[in-house]
This record gives sequence, C-alpha cells and structure tokens, in this order.
Amino acid sequence: MRTDVQEETDVLTDHEDPCHLVVWNDEVNTFEWVIETLMTVCGHTHEQAEQCSYIIHFHGKYAVKNGTYEDLKPLCDAITERGINATVEVVAG
Repeated sequence: MRTDVQEETDVLTDHEDPCHLVVWNDEVNTFEWVIETLMTVCGHTHEQAEQCSYIIHFHGKYAVKNGTYEDLKPLCDAITERGINATVEVVAG
C-alpha cells in the first residue's frame, strides 16, 4: 500500500503547470522592434510576430508563447533585456 501512495505523489510532483509568456504594451517600443524580437527570441514567423504585436497594441498584452516555466523564463529574460515588458504567468486551471 505504501508504494501506491508514493507512486501517486511522484506523478503529482512531476507535473508542471502550463505557463504563458506574456508581452505587455508600452508607449516606447516600435512595432518593428517587437516583431523582430518575437521572431528572434520566440522563433515566430514574421506573420505570427506581426499579429502578436497588433494584439499586444490593441489589448494591452498577449500570451505570445505557451510552455513550462523553465522553458519560458529564458525567453522572458531575453525579451526584457531588449527593453520590452514581459512576464511568465501560470495558467489557472
């Protein structure tokens, strides 16, 4: 019986919450800079990056990529190092 409890605990601790990489609108960065950043840092195509930048502009923020915290944190850091506001947020589930 003890092994069943331990096995269930291992499964629960191995599961990671999904996260969003959120980029925030500002009055400083140009569309071109945000597009270039999303292409370089996130691997978006030009069309994807352009669409994201318009959504960010009109809605104030947008989740440009999904994944684990460990995967998204370095991308978030790279974006913020370019002067663009970004955060990693856990998806409420």
